[in-house]
Amino acid sequence: MGKVLMKGNEVIAEAAVHAGCKYFFGYPITPQSELVAYMARRLPEVGGLFLQAESEVAAINMVYGAAGTGVRVMTSSSSPGFSLKQEGISYLVGAELPALIVNVVRGGPGLGNIQPAQSDYFQVTKGGGHGDYHTPVLAPSTLQEIIDLTEAAFDIADQYRTPVILLGDGMLGQMMEPVEFKELSEREPVQKEWATTGTRGDGKPRIISSLELNADALEKKNELLQKKFAMIKQNEVRYETFEIEDADYIVTAYGTAARIAMNAINKARKDGLKIGMIRPITLWPFPEQPFIETRDRVKGYLSVEMSAGQMVEDVRLAVEGRAPVSFFGRTGGVVPTQEEIYDQIVKLAGGVEV
Repeated sequence: MGKVLMKGNEVIAEAAVHAGCKYFFGYPITPQSELVAYMARRLPEVGGLFLQAESEVAAINMVYGAAGTGVRVMTSSSSPGFSLKQEGISYLVGAELPALIVNVVRGGPGLGNIQPAQSDYFQVTKGGGHGDYHTPVLAPSTLQEIIDLTEAAFDIADQYRTPVILLGDGMLGQMMEPVEFKELSEREPVQKEWATTGTRGDGKPRIISSLELNADALEKKNELLQKKFAMIKQNEVRYETFEIEDADYIVTAYGTAARIAMNAINKARKDGLKIGMIRPITLWPFPEQPFIETRDRVKGYLSVEMSAGQMVEDVRLAVEGRAPVSFFGRTGGVVPTQEEIYDQIVKLAGGVEV
């Protein structure tokens, strides 16, 4: 298949089908409703199942049931609906069930609006539900990258038996770009011997549950989960850098904000300012290494976000006070412009704290 022009929400859906997902349970909410509509049409064509649940709570619990059989399954929502899924996500982690959960973020808090935002960063990276847990979070910045990361999300979910979050925003969901669906990668298929597909009398019953009433046993289970999270941190960190080798200052941003910031950085470079970029692709695990490698030689960092300042906290933790970390963001669905980011870079390079 050559390049095709598609909307972001539909790219997510088709990428999931391309990766072998045949089961979708969800509920429409703007700005991701096209994803739900696309799956309603597409999954029957490939012998799959689409079901519009009565609520987001119902949808995430249906995902739990399907994931328990070992199939590739997903759900999607936007910020208020994603909040309703938090208990179910915690259950998925506790039961060690793989699934893809998409959040096309919109402005908040509360019902907010349907404009693009990045204000769900804390929720997705710090564990939005109850208990000590993390979920891998992948944040694409282009529609082509959505395809790559959707495939990767399913692979990571299967390999580590964990739900994975694909984090977009209203702009990525609604924009259109040419994309190409390529051959799948060669990651080793995972044998799901734990799946509850029936023993047919030839083995021990398989039970999947997040319930453990014995405190000592639950502590041991938590210790095993923490070891798994440590493995994910060791093996699955993803990021991209641009011109950081000679940079005096480094801008860091993800998703849509990174696309816009890159234009501002290119303009700054043309104007003689030595500016680089670190773009986190995994928001959890957060890519600390490029900050560790640069924090003793750069003059400062600028975190650009479509929020009141959330990822900037992880940047500061990685930098450990070795260099100043500034912040610029817009909230409520307002998207920062190239000119605004450029002005912040000029202020920073001129020694004005921003």
